[in-house]
Amino acid sequence: ASATWAKNGVTVSGGNGNGNAINQLFKPDGIVIYDDQTLIVADGQNDRIIQWKKGDTIGEVVAGGNGKGNGLNQLKGPRNILIDKETDSLIICDTGRVVRWSRRSGTTQGEILIDNIA
Repeated sequence: ASATWAKNGVTVSGGNGNGNAINQLFKPDGIVIYDDQTLIVADGQNDRIIQWKKGDTIGEVVAGGNGKGNGLNQLKGPRNILIDKETDSLIICDTGRVVRWSRRSGTTQGEILIDNIA
């Protein structure tokens, strides 16, 4: 079997230059796609996790977004994301720690799973 690449891609998130507006990303790192085709991006330089549901043109901050830091409502350069389907949560590899953040609407802070990673 041989693979071929599409010559023209489709922008599904960001695409509006670097920045911290809800329709922008700045040095995004990890991505994951949920079963319902929701795209979730670790927006590292903006210290947040942002998601786009299929067809959305503006993202939604689902974790962090409250400035850089180690608080339970903050992230500090998140790099990667996993989905824990059993708890409907995001497992986020943040700088020096791993946190779990519920995907349920209204969640305002995460739970530290592993801390002080050197």
